[in-house]
Amino acid sequence: MEVQSKRWKVDINSTQTAHLLLSSINLPGGILRKRTSTDELQIRTFFSEGDLLVAEVQSLFQDGAASLHTRSLKYGKLRNGYFIKVDPKGIQRSKSHILTLTMANGGGEVDVILGINGYVWISKRVTGADGKRDGKEVSITRLEEEASEAIYSSVNEFISPATRREIARVGNCVTALVRHNVRVDEEILNAVYEAAVEESVQMEEGGDESLEGEGGKRCVEKALVTCMRA
Repeated sequence: MEVQSKRWKVDINSTQTAHLLLSSINLPGGILRKRTSTDELQIRTFFSEGDLLVAEVQSLFQDGAASLHTRSLKYGKLRNGYFIKVDPKGIQRSKSHILTLTMANGGGEVDVILGINGYVWISKRVTGADGKRDGKEVSITRLEEEASEAIYSSVNEFISPATRREIARVGNCVTALVRHNVRVDEEILNAVYEAAVEESVQMEEGGDESLEGEGGKRCVEKALVTCMRA
């Protein structure tokens, strides 16, 4: 990411960088107003060089460059997770590319973003993303205020060793699927993850963590069989 006047240039794994305009993001607190010179001076407090973010393509320019926006609670700066890059051909186009998976071994829930550009982000589940906190409904206005404040935070939350282990396992599942020429979507990712957990239980030292070689191949084959039966 590169900061420019009133906008950012964003690497989207394409021949051209994309543009994210200052007017195409949410302001902290969910305030809806015209961007000012003060916002321009504080542009690095929103996104800065080296930041990772998830955004949606809003439009394409005549030269093919993309214009992005993050005007939604599900978009913004990425933290609490792990980034991997795979061949874009390995990601299946789906209705939704932002998934929530339930982990084994006390790993809780993790969010997975499967970018069709081959960029994949796996992170600790974001509390409150579904409009609830501690099982209670939260007003939309209050939720937007709190979420938009957190969108630009660069501070990672505490992530337990169990969650870290399962985040890494999911990442290995994604790379194993792509390595064996299987396109990744929610169904196949869940299936290969379950196969990987079973594989590790059967091995004394949990040697399948990398899912390389025969271990990864077995997990992918099991997942394909599971999906065919479903």
